[in-house]
Amino acid sequence: QVQLVESGGGLVQPGGSLRLSCAASGDTSCIFAMAWYRRVPGLDRELVAVETNSGYRSYEDPVKDRFTIVRDKAENTVTLQMNSLKPEDTAVYICNARCYYSDLDKPFEYDYWGQGTQVTVSS
Repeated sequence: QVQLVESGGGLVQPGGSLRLSCAASGDTSCIFAMAWYRRVPGLDRELVAVETNSGYRSYEDPVKDRFTIVRDKAENTVTLQMNSLKPEDTAVYICNARCYYSDLDKPFEYDYWGQGTQVTVSS
């Protein structure tokens, strides 16, 4: 299995910046994409940004041009650089790794999740 550990959350002023990091360990060869999600209490978890093994990157519209995801496959890490932060960015940010398994008769995908790190944007 894969273990994910996040770091870098905290309190920041509106307009400020934070950099989140996530380190993957275990059987990381299965990973074909890593992503950052965020969750606000009472709402569903939503995708923020994703980077695949091919280098494809995608961002949720509210964070485009403000956030940058960087995946380092060699180091098994993914970071999220967050600039121009807004109060509505306040959430628990959760690291995700999606694995592809082909050893069974039918291949399947499986998601691993970190514990989450709190980001609070407030003046």
